[in-house]
Amino acid sequence: MRFLVAISLFSATLCASFFLQGCASPKGEDVKAKLDDNVYKIIDSKWQDDFGGRVNYKVSDVNPGPNDIQIDKFLPRGTVLTLPRAVAIATAHNRSYQLEKENLYVKALDLRLARHQFEPLLMGTGIGGYAKEGAAEGVAVQGDIGMTQMLSSGTLIAANLTMSWLEMFTGQGEGGLSSIIDIAVTQPLLRGSDPNVVLENLTQAERDTVYQIRSFNRFRKTMVVSIITQYYQVLQFYDDYQNACENYDTLSTVYQRAENLAGAGRLPLYELDQAKQDLVFARDIRASAQKEYTQMFDSFKLSLSVPTEADFELDINELAALRLLPRDLPYFSEADAIDTALVQRLDLANKADAVADAERKIVVALDNLQPQLDIGVASSQKRRIKSLSDPIGFGRIGGMQLDMNLDRVLEENEYRKTLIFLEQQHRAYEEGTEVVILEIRSAYRDLLESEERYRAASEGYDLAKQRFTNALALLEYGRANTRDVLDAQRDKFTARDDATEALVNYAIATLSFYRDTELLQVRPDGMWRL
Repeated sequence: MRFLVAISLFSATLCASFFLQGCASPKGEDVKAKLDDNVYKIIDSKWQDDFGGRVNYKVSDVNPGPNDIQIDKFLPRGTVLTLPRAVAIATAHNRSYQLEKENLYVKALDLRLARHQFEPLLMGTGIGGYAKEGAAEGVAVQGDIGMTQMLSSGTLIAANLTMSWLEMFTGQGEGGLSSIIDIAVTQPLLRGSDPNVVLENLTQAERDTVYQIRSFNRFRKTMVVSIITQYYQVLQFYDDYQNACENYDTLSTVYQRAENLAGAGRLPLYELDQAKQDLVFARDIRASAQKEYTQMFDSFKLSLSVPTEADFELDINELAALRLLPRDLPYFSEADAIDTALVQRLDLANKADAVADAERKIVVALDNLQPQLDIGVASSQKRRIKSLSDPIGFGRIGGMQLDMNLDRVLEENEYRKTLIFLEQQHRAYEEGTEVVILEIRSAYRDLLESEERYRAASEGYDLAKQRFTNALALLEYGRANTRDVLDAQRDKFTARDDATEALVNYAIATLSFYRDTELLQVRPDGMWRL
């Protein structure tokens, strides 16, 4: 019976300890739900409006928000995939996008842990056992419940309650229930007493979370530009393939006419051979264009994270829509674009803040060079309980601990490293600034050049079509030879490819320019706006 009483007390002690931390073993789904809630509260509190819309940023196994994209990536056979839907699928399923969302989640988890270091930290343990030595035999159990709390001043508070039960079955010895309550407070006076130093890890974790949010939003912009770019490029290759097919059909017609004229004695045989040779070459061009188109399409499917064997088409009308758009150049100058980017670029803001981080590390390193002088007080209350009138024993102690830190080689090295690290961060920010300026200058020039090239290529294609029509008519009347028609068709074929490429390059250059200036914003549906 006494053994059962001891075991019951042991169980009660353990249960009391576990109760403070949740009592029963937590279920995996409950832990996940708790963490998801904590993490996204952290992210939402750190997210600033000028970073971008707070949508499509939750990891795949978390319930999406009301404005988050939810779309199936499996497309029925023969589906025409529009550009907005392609961007939506990539937003919901692109593997790199998923990784960026997970990186953001993990960074917020790190911040949760850093904050936890300044929250009450609970502990609970229990031990129990049976022992027999000679004539003495007994059982003992012990349970501990404790808490520590670190303050921003470096103060460490620790409290612990220990309850034990000793039951002697035989032999000599005093059993019963006893308890010990220990409370200790330690305060550093020199090293580790500056709140800025004590909170440095937390401060860095707070800032790292902001950096990750910026990086995530920067990635979203680069990804949407990448998906739209690939969509247009696939259409470009498709148009090239269609052009190659039309080129082969046209040359077949030209060869047929040349053959008829040669049969009537109105065309030399060597001109017929020229037409035949160009027709064979056109067949090879058609096969190559088809291969390049299908390879580009498969690569695009990989970017969307849809199966490569999926059978769907892109909306060819998107090219026609591009041709109808007004060719509006930016209303501001290159200098204005550079000034805007230097203020708005999220990646450059991270580099600027990294300099401030490095400056704080110097303060921490200097603090570590100081001697360590801590003062502390402790109180202990002991009681052996047999009845309510049992006496209580008290004990109090106070003192200080001094470490002169005479061997400071490690700390001195770390201090010097922080100075070097600061210089490195300055250079990284300066280089980042120059890179942004270079990117804007290049993007601005690309935009101007692509607009001019598209204008010239469009005019060239119109002229090439008219030239071919005229040459073919003249061939019928014997006023032009076959080589004139073949050359005109070759130029028309090349001019169409050039015009389509120039159109796509202009669209891409426009997107890239607004992306690099950070003026491009991502809408909840994944598409972009200014």
